[in-house]
Amino acid sequence: MAEKHVQAIIPHFSSGGKRDHNRRHMISDDSTMVRQIRETHSPETHFLDVKPIILVIEDIFRRTAPGIDAMINGVHLDTNDEKVSAASVDEMLEALAHIIHKISCEMFCKCSGTDLHASTLVLFKMLSYYPWEAKVVLALAAFSVTYGEFWLVTQLCATNPLAKAVALLKQLSDMIEYSRAMKPQLEAIHNLINAVMKVTKLIIEFNDLPTEYLSQDSEQLSVGKAHIPAAAYWTVRSIIACAWHVASLTDFRYEHIASASEIWELSSLAHKLVSIHDLLAIELNNCRNYIVKVQHEENYRNLIRLIEGTTHLDNMKILKALLAPGDEPTLMHGYSKTKVSVEVLRRKHVLLLISDFDITNEELTVLNIIYEMRMKQDHRYDTNSKDAPYEVVWIPMVDRMANWPQQGDHKLLELQSMMPWYYVDDPEVIQPPVIKYIREKWNFEKKMILVALDPSGKVTSKNATHMMWIWGNSALPFSQDREDTLWSTEQWSLKLLIDSIEAEILQWMNSNKYICLYGGDNIEWIRQFTTQAKLVARALGIELEMVYVGKSNVPKERINKINATILAENLSHIWPDSTTIWFFWSRLESMRCSKVRYGKTIEDDPILKEVMVLLSYDGSDQGWASLWHGSNEMVRANGQLALLTMNEFQAWEPEAREITLIPALDAELQRRHTPQHCTRLILPGIGQDIPPKVVCTECGRDMEKFFMFRCCTD
Repeated sequence: MAEKHVQAIIPHFSSGGKRDHNRRHMISDDSTMVRQIRETHSPETHFLDVKPIILVIEDIFRRTAPGIDAMINGVHLDTNDEKVSAASVDEMLEALAHIIHKISCEMFCKCSGTDLHASTLVLFKMLSYYPWEAKVVLALAAFSVTYGEFWLVTQLCATNPLAKAVALLKQLSDMIEYSRAMKPQLEAIHNLINAVMKVTKLIIEFNDLPTEYLSQDSEQLSVGKAHIPAAAYWTVRSIIACAWHVASLTDFRYEHIASASEIWELSSLAHKLVSIHDLLAIELNNCRNYIVKVQHEENYRNLIRLIEGTTHLDNMKILKALLAPGDEPTLMHGYSKTKVSVEVLRRKHVLLLISDFDITNEELTVLNIIYEMRMKQDHRYDTNSKDAPYEVVWIPMVDRMANWPQQGDHKLLELQSMMPWYYVDDPEVIQPPVIKYIREKWNFEKKMILVALDPSGKVTSKNATHMMWIWGNSALPFSQDREDTLWSTEQWSLKLLIDSIEAEILQWMNSNKYICLYGGDNIEWIRQFTTQAKLVARALGIELEMVYVGKSNVPKERINKINATILAENLSHIWPDSTTIWFFWSRLESMRCSKVRYGKTIEDDPILKEVMVLLSYDGSDQGWASLWHGSNEMVRANGQLALLTMNEFQAWEPEAREITLIPALDAELQRRHTPQHCTRLILPGIGQDIPPKVVCTECGRDMEKFFMFRCCTD
């Protein structure tokens, strides 16, 4: 038949076909229809596991999907695909075969061509004792059987004699002949089936929500399930509409080509199901988010009980809860770059290095040096032994929504390459309850912390960073008792101030030299002060070594320029690398934090007082100097007063010759000190690191508190 003739008869069927005109326009009163559907539903329903059935149905639709283009273009389809294994559902389908056949007969034979709503109501009455998801799946199963048979014959009739004979009796060969004219109808059926499958899966997913976290009467589930009857209604109604179109195809005559309005009806139903799907998806997502929230809260409470309320024989339960939510190895060994289980940490002291991606190179470099020395400093451990006194594990704290994967794998790999210790290979292994615990219980915000666990998993310190920077490996096991013991043996001295930062300074100290540490970023002041200090030393005939220790809150580039000038003009010694300068000031800050945490004040703790003086010098806009002779004899002053006093050396030179330099300089500074001064202290800390008040080290008055936000100093 010519294409022109086919087009000519389409209006004829559209105006005079057997199909009911009311079916072309969906009933607008959803509430009335859904109420009628609800009345068919029995409260005593039969449980049915529909998931195996939906897999078989989905496989049928997947294999029929290419049929449209194949039929039109004469493409040969491979029918030797791997078959769905239905062994596990044979018994179930055998029991359901009768109801599926009954629904199919009702759908394709008895109801075909009548009122869509009435036909839908009939099916719901037949399925009254099944849950909502089972009603939809059984209706879909009944449709898929006939639909699958239709496409099976259509696809094989060109190559299989049996299929060809069946196609001849059903007159499917005529349908193939006019397939191009029927393409809009076939595509509309296919699109509606896709929409039906999507809504059906969501209905099933609603039924699979775990009731232990979401009770049936919970608000989230109640709101979602209130839409299920309507969704089931429109899904089954759409299945019946597809069935009627397929029935007309299996009884094909060219005068039965679907009209534009009938195709529009299928498209309208598909659009309706898309809207229902979107609504259900939102409600399902709300339920899942609520479940995740409840799970996280439960896991968070369990974590609190596990870490804070239970005594353990070893540290495995705690480490697995923090680092290994599953059974797979989650740690990478920094040296060997091989994945390992948390079992390698059993009954060991463990330092949890907790930071985000902004951990600095200086922090990693210093920690790396201390970590490498952890066995060398203790004669009990062989350097080549695996039985180290403690291990470090990096836990990357990355906000999944804000920073990951936006910051990318590059930064992660860069940091991991600098770590010889263990680290969590994938940041997303760290679960939200663990992140919440670390933030709320261990007070992690931005700055790196080291949480110390003893071999039984007990937390000995929520942040051992301060102990690590002050005493290194000598602070093991990083407990408060150990911290108290270490402080009890300390006094303010050059050895405490310098420690292992610069061994040459300690050699100068042992050689009875005078040592001057000075800082600031005013190069003109540095020139004047170092020149005058050398003149004073020469006049007194003493050996003076001067070291520039930089400034903590200025960019590295500026410090590098100052260092270059000092070297070029031979003004003094310098620390050429930024890590040494950073560590000097970080140790002072660590001393302050360590003292403040245990309630020490400058009135009752001499070490804290001297630390605060140096930190306030560093926070000012001028330089400063600290002069030492031996380990304990010391005098210090801000830059202005130090330079003025040195410039007027002749006024106190006799006293310096009589009682030596430091006592004379100290007396002169005291005479020149005035109550007028400006002291500024910058505390790079948070939470318990910030004391409620800070007393001025110059006059004893309470200092005003301000807030400063700084991005970086690079």
